[in-house]
Amino acid sequence: MWILKESEVLYMDKFYRIIDANINRASEGVRVLEDLARFYLEDKDLSKKLKEIRHGIRKEVMVFLPSLLNARDSLGDVGAWVSKELEIDNKASIRELAVANFKRLQEALRTVEENLKVIDKYRLSKIYENFRFDTYELEKIFFKKIPPQKRRRITLKGLYCITAHEFSKGRSNIEVVEKMIKGGAKILQYREKDKNFIDMYEECVKIRKLTQEAGVTFIVNDHVDLAMMVNADGVHLGQDDYPIEKVRELVGEDMIIGLSTHSPKQAQDALKKDVDYIGVGPIYRTYTKKDVCDPVGLEYLEYVIGNINIPYVAIGGIKEHNLHEVLSKGAKCVSMVTEITEAEDIEGIVRRVNKKILEGEM
Repeated sequence: MWILKESEVLYMDKFYRIIDANINRASEGVRVLEDLARFYLEDKDLSKKLKEIRHGIRKEVMVFLPSLLNARDSLGDVGAWVSKELEIDNKASIRELAVANFKRLQEALRTVEENLKVIDKYRLSKIYENFRFDTYELEKIFFKKIPPQKRRRITLKGLYCITAHEFSKGRSNIEVVEKMIKGGAKILQYREKDKNFIDMYEECVKIRKLTQEAGVTFIVNDHVDLAMMVNADGVHLGQDDYPIEKVRELVGEDMIIGLSTHSPKQAQDALKKDVDYIGVGPIYRTYTKKDVCDPVGLEYLEYVIGNINIPYVAIGGIKEHNLHEVLSKGAKCVSMVTEITEAEDIEGIVRRVNKKILEGEM
């Protein structure tokens, strides 16, 4: 009788642990898809096929289930902190939820398949390979049945951060953005007027990666082409920029469009256009833009809060010392530029101001 050495048992346990984790991962992923097919799509046949795969995934490893359970060590998983600490698995639509779980399912099946080969279960590995190929076909069927995706609607609350390299005390936009994100910023706009396009593109590629990893909404100011190239969440336009209807044709239904407004008439006009939110300002005099209009004051902010039913951000000359005036009118989202970018402790002021806005401090 062949008896495994202790070191060989430990070696096998590592592979059993990987297989166990991925059987669970695959089963959980397919269960999410099964419920979507059953309750969201209300598709009996698709739900049935996904259920059969889920049962098959579990059934085929029952012969060595004790080995899998013995190798399991959820508390000792060094990677468990990733999903708990990072916000990279956020879902904003049925489509994103389905995409994520099909990928989760397929990747887990591939991992099971490869590790079964290592522990001399080649025949079984081919069964899981067949499961994987079955899911590719089901994925194709699934997405044909999902209704056309409507674009993401934006919720504006707290501090709306904007870059301004000219007013960042020599710090790069990347450094400033990193500090904004660490401070808790949830929406960030890239606004640069005087940089060449290739520099803006390279910065936005890096910022897109940072914002995606942190679950931060990323808006590009003015440059529709740049927003599309880096797959930003949205683009913000001024009154004299491209026609909104043409921009919508270019960016599609998924991208957020924001529009600066300076009067009640412009706010009312915005309601007739295909925009997702408006900028309200400048509330006070500001010097961060060369072509800015005169201050519109708190009266216009009050008008928007009382009469306009789409999200808005108050902007223009707002500082920590006058923030209470803006909040006293009922503002829920406020943008500061130089007050943030020129701060010695960007992370600290973002955290402090965000807290004041969200708590409605007077």
